[in-house]
Amino acid sequence: MKALLSFALLFSFDDWPEFRGPTGQGHSTERGLPVTWSETNHVKWKTPLPGKGWSSPAIQGDRVWLTTATEEGRSLRALCIDRNTGAVLLNVEIFRLKNSAHAHQKNSHASPTPLLEGDKVYVHFGASGTACLKNDGTVIWKTTLAYDNGQHGNGGSPVLYEDLLIVNCDGQQEQYVVALDKQTGKQRWKKFRQGAQAYATSLIVRLPTGDQLISPGAFRTTAYEPRTGKELWYVTYGDGFSNVPRPVYGNGLVYLCTGFMQPSLLAVRVNEPGGRGDVTKSHVAWMLKRGVSLTPSPLLVGEELYVISDNGIATCLDAQSGTVHWQQRLGGNFSASPLYADGRIYFQSEEGESVVIAPGKEFKQLAKNQIDGQTLASLAVSGGALFLRSHSHLYRLSN
Repeated sequence: MKALLSFALLFSFDDWPEFRGPTGQGHSTERGLPVTWSETNHVKWKTPLPGKGWSSPAIQGDRVWLTTATEEGRSLRALCIDRNTGAVLLNVEIFRLKNSAHAHQKNSHASPTPLLEGDKVYVHFGASGTACLKNDGTVIWKTTLAYDNGQHGNGGSPVLYEDLLIVNCDGQQEQYVVALDKQTGKQRWKKFRQGAQAYATSLIVRLPTGDQLISPGAFRTTAYEPRTGKELWYVTYGDGFSNVPRPVYGNGLVYLCTGFMQPSLLAVRVNEPGGRGDVTKSHVAWMLKRGVSLTPSPLLVGEELYVISDNGIATCLDAQSGTVHWQQRLGGNFSASPLYADGRIYFQSEEGESVVIAPGKEFKQLAKNQIDGQTLASLAVSGGALFLRSHSHLYRLSN
């Protein structure tokens, strides 16, 4: 847990600067968050959003950033919303396409979450384009990464490492990981890998032996040296592809989901000697094969690991051994990743229903909340409030 805590200290916990928050693992230290809400309860504001997008909110200071696509995916845009009032401050077109790319019916043309650092906003639309903006919406640089989005459109969000913006580009025909200079957008390193389409977001793990970029892909997950792209180790998992969940790290283990068709959850030891090359046989501590998610990311809280399958089965495991403490059907379908905040775990279904539970070795439901419309984006937290994106609105939920 020391590496996780040291990583968290690099950020202000009042902000939620990227997909899954300041640690990239769905944790917030905020207090005083609502347990219950509805369309008429604990909604400070509800702002209609133009177009369609499933990027999750990213928050810095009093600004909430999202991406969206209008004109059937031909206009790719960045939105900035005032955290206090819900007013739309900016609605900026970043890319205009002659024709929109294909996207799965559950996906959108604006699914990767923005990434915020200082006065910069980084937005990514898969193969349609990547850009860096100022807080006032001025475009600093734009680039297009040459690959196809796979069968289902864009997916994984970018990550920052020092002066690098790192993106997974796993299409059907070509797969690689690329690091761009965050100041200019120029390529600093690029590493090809063999596989198939995938849509995952990488995770930076800081270890005594050196930092690692844990990057899920089709058929295997690879750890790279983030500064150079040097391959450090990898694990293989048969026919797993179209990976979506972001890994999590703690207790000396990286927890990752293997993707379609039959997903497994692997716990991989990453800070032991000999962790180089293919470590599938030597460093996989345990594996779970039932109730594993295809889309939502895992959530690590202390000594327990939580996963929610796409068809609504929540599982709590011992993070060290993989022993299942409990499984519970929550109902509904799930794409959003779970959140740990204010001593509670929040699950958000696609049908607009949120289930709030107490963490622990026994299942204890605290609340079940409903809003209107679809909800595939993950919750964000800032300033004592939850920010929830539906298919048509952004909500600020607070006591």
